[in-house]
Amino acid sequence: MSSAPALGPVEQAIRQRLEESLHPTSLDITNDSSKHRHHAPMKAIGGGDGETHFTVNVVSERFEGMRVIQRHRLVNDALKPLFDAGLHALAIRAKSPKEVGGA
Repeated sequence: MSSAPALGPVEQAIRQRLEESLHPTSLDITNDSSKHRHHAPMKAIGGGDGETHFTVNVVSERFEGMRVIQRHRLVNDALKPLFDAGLHALAIRAKSPKEVGGA
C-alpha cells in the first residue's frame, strides 16, 4: 500500500492561502523546484529548500470577467507573504469554471 508523498510546508501554505482567498473548484499545485536547483540564484542559497518553484493550475469563479493579468495579480497577492519568505517563482494557469467546460 503506497501513500502520497507528504507536502512540504510551502506547498501546504500555497494550497491553504489559495483555498481561503479563491475558493477554487479545482486546484493543482506542482513543485518544480528540482528543475531549477542548478540556477545561479538557487545555487547562491545552497540549492534552496526544495520548495522554491511551483506551477499552480487553479479554477475559480473569482476569475470570471477578469483579464489574465488581473487573475495573476490576485494569485500573487494571496501568496505575497510566501514570496517574501523565499518562494522564488510561480507559473500560474488561472481559469474560470466557464473556461474549462462550463456554460
